[in-house]
Amino acid sequence: MFNRTSLQAAAALVSISLVTGCSVFSDSDSAGDQRIVVGTTSSPTTLDPAAAWDNSWELFRNVFQTLVSFPTGSTTPDSDAADCKFSDTSSRVFECKLVEGLTFSNGHKLDAKAVQYSIERIRTINHKGGPNGMLGSLDKIETVGDRTVVFRLNKSDATFPFVLATPAMSLVDPAEYPADRLRTDGKVTGSGPYVLDKYTERETAELTKNPTYKGFADRKNGGVTIRYFDESDAMVAALKKQEIDATYRGLTAEEVVALQDDKPENKGLQIVESTGADIRYLVFNAQDPTVAKPAVRRAVAQLVNRDELVNKVYQGTAEPLYSMVPKGIAAHTTKFFDRYGSPNAQKAKKILREAGITDPVELTFWYTTDRYGSSTAAEFKELKRQLEESGLFKITLQGKPWKDFQAGYQKGEYPVFGRGWFPDFPDPDNFVAPFLGKENVLGTPYVSPRITGELLPKSRRESDRGAVTDEFVEAQEIMVQDVRLLPLWQGKLYIAAADDIGGGERALDPQTVMQVWELYRRASW
Repeated sequence: MFNRTSLQAAAALVSISLVTGCSVFSDSDSAGDQRIVVGTTSSPTTLDPAAAWDNSWELFRNVFQTLVSFPTGSTTPDSDAADCKFSDTSSRVFECKLVEGLTFSNGHKLDAKAVQYSIERIRTINHKGGPNGMLGSLDKIETVGDRTVVFRLNKSDATFPFVLATPAMSLVDPAEYPADRLRTDGKVTGSGPYVLDKYTERETAELTKNPTYKGFADRKNGGVTIRYFDESDAMVAALKKQEIDATYRGLTAEEVVALQDDKPENKGLQIVESTGADIRYLVFNAQDPTVAKPAVRRAVAQLVNRDELVNKVYQGTAEPLYSMVPKGIAAHTTKFFDRYGSPNAQKAKKILREAGITDPVELTFWYTTDRYGSSTAAEFKELKRQLEESGLFKITLQGKPWKDFQAGYQKGEYPVFGRGWFPDFPDPDNFVAPFLGKENVLGTPYVSPRITGELLPKSRRESDRGAVTDEFVEAQEIMVQDVRLLPLWQGKLYIAAADDIGGGERALDPQTVMQVWELYRRASW
């Protein structure tokens, strides 16, 4: 994802923390009628889906509907507002039939023309930083009657259903959303599980059940209040004061570790850990004369100690990553470990000497100071320590705020820099394709004809995503040989729950977007 952020997430964690006894509940309320209060540091940047390719998706998932979505526990798109399938054998014609009787929350009809309007306005507006870039394979949209929508693609793209399942493709009411500009009245009209009753920017969002909703979500609460925090420490304080029932997105590694301690203040909490899909990696800009030497890149790969990195900096709240496709995603491998094994200074020295490099290699590593959390600086200090300890490198560190950092790497100014990736959808394509080509998300051309010209097109003709493993395993092998990208670690997901709160283990979809309808207070305890 080009601009997916997780504010204050030092370990790039997605976490859900639930505590007991919030005063907003009445003992006489049934479990399904009770209101849940959720805190997060991930506030929306916009209320219009045509402008959002970022953390605004957290709200969208709960108030808008998409044609297809990810059922809880699944990484394959399935029916939501429609039943959809490819109607050809080359994955170029995707046909959807809407559920009968759909309406928006204002009572207006949700028909095929509304679907066509919703997607086409994304392309018409083409908002900078918006989701239009996700629709590169879309040629045109046709409608047949009131309920059938046909997407015709300009090339085979079996990942198109995954794109439609993202909150970026939320369905909007044509009467409320201008065709050529963003909606600016601060309101939302959707057909999702909840209605946005009230929204105060960077403060609160009040959600109530949508009485006309027809979709897959089984709402287990009577409504949700989302509170937005600027800092995670304030959010944790509110959690401990029982002012909120849950938090997601924003806990630092230190806060996660503190919640895991057996302290009186944590009494009644349970912590559940699972694998996340967000990753961190180094980018090598081959346009730099030093980095252009494969031996330099391979020597770095031979020296980086991922175990020490995640243990020292992230206190075990992340795990080592040895391929760009993380654990939990089909076609995940450990290709970097298979090739380089454990960190070894003598092997790194041999790599450099065989290339005629005898002096310590001087490199500048760049990182952003305000996008991935406060631990990023410590992460790069640890990388510097590891490389310089070998005597083979001299590393200079440079940090910049995200806006300036982004401008720099897009101009190709940095020889080596750190990036993070939050997936748009849970398919190996989304961990390979965005990083390759002359114009990729990194601003540094990475041309690999075998991957972009053969493997990716072949994989996109196959709608059965379980049948494309071989293509992505080979792609990862090529990426290991090139060492243009060096995976470092992937995040973990943490759920901290009080004994009387249920649903936390089901509240994150495969895009790590919060599905607040899964949260509920147990009827009795």
